Amino acid sequence: MLRTGTERIEQDILALTEKYGRERDALIPILQNIQRRYNHVSEHAMQVVADALGIHPVEVHSVMSFYSFLYPSPKGRFVIRLCRTISCDMQGKDGIARQLENDLGIKFGETTRDGMFTLEWANCLGLCDQGPALLVNDRAYPQVAPHMVSEIIAECRGMFGVHAMQHEEGH
Repeated sequence: MLRTGTERIEQDILALTEKYGRERDALIPILQNIQRRYNHVSEHAMQVVADALGIHPVEVHSVMSFYSFLYPSPKGRFVIRLCRTISCDMQGKDGIARQLENDLGIKFGETTRDGMFTLEWANCLGLCDQGPALLVNDRAYPQVAPHMVSEIIAECRGMFGVHAMQHEEGH
């Protein structure tokens, strides 16, 4: 039987509540899993999660708006966050920022046309002694130099085929 996108999200959320439970402390893991699978957490998904956990939808929206790593609209397959603290600034983050923008053809806050990359600033990645630092999705890259940017982007592009197949298969 062919399922609609709405039905698939609802079934996924039901499975996640079976895995994590129906208490408030399951909210963030459920949202993280939805985002990992769908590349964002839609308004509909937020409502379904609220209903499944028996909480008010505003609670889900509050969590979504508080955590910058959860987002209600799609971003690139790879979200590249560059730390902009003073320690990374002093270690050359501007050169990394220019290289990222040049290699990807976008500015910070934008997503490439192919939907592969989004550039964002991060206020701190916790790697102050190893700056400048990047976070690509969940992977940290410490002590990045401008010449490393193209290698990091190529690595992401190389991983895309594997991630796309896993996404389509539902893994």
